[in-house]
Amino acid sequence: MTSADSLPIGALIGNASLPVQLVMLLLLVASFISWMMIFLKWFQLRSARRATDRFEEKFWSGTALERLYTEVNRKDAEATGIESIFLAGFRELRRQEQQGHATKADILEAVRRAMRVALTEEIDFLETHLSFLATVGSTSPYVGLFGTVWGIMNSFRSLGASSQATIAQVAPGIAEALIATAMGLFAAIPAVIAYNRYSNNVERLVTRYEIFVEEFSSIVQRQVAK
Repeated sequence: MTSADSLPIGALIGNASLPVQLVMLLLLVASFISWMMIFLKWFQLRSARRATDRFEEKFWSGTALERLYTEVNRKDAEATGIESIFLAGFRELRRQEQQGHATKADILEAVRRAMRVALTEEIDFLETHLSFLATVGSTSPYVGLFGTVWGIMNSFRSLGASSQATIAQVAPGIAEALIATAMGLFAAIPAVIAYNRYSNNVERLVTRYEIFVEEFSSIVQRQVAK
């Protein structure tokens, strides 16, 4: 029986055929990039969630909108998420009021439109890198399967060319094929888990943003009606 020590993984990868080595390299690179994006996305979503919590607490604490706008406007370049939506809506409200000739319905519609544009930009930011994780998660097993098929095919070709077929002749090729499969799963499983979790987090944040748009629109409607 062939021992595990007689088939070291490093030697199997080094002696693998060129297509299988390219498959392994591609999966390794994809896994490395996906892990980078997993950690980056985790920090981004955590920061966005905390910023939303802080802003909503301040917004509903009774702070005057003018004062809140001044505070948020000071960090205009750093304002993201719900703060960016608030800035867009309040700026448009000011601009419409300064013009003086817009109707109440026009003011409300302009404010809602400005916030919707900002909301779309924030959704685009939150969904950054998610498509890559989805691609890695869905394609890596098939890429690994290609390496597996190629390795097994080479094993049977060498087996057919030999007069005496033994396990030792086909074991290295099958082993390298299984390594390609394992690497495909290693790249795919974390990407799929991260994509599903982050997609849910993004959806919950977007829901909070949309609720704020409606609530702020109601405040604007009451304000312009006075």
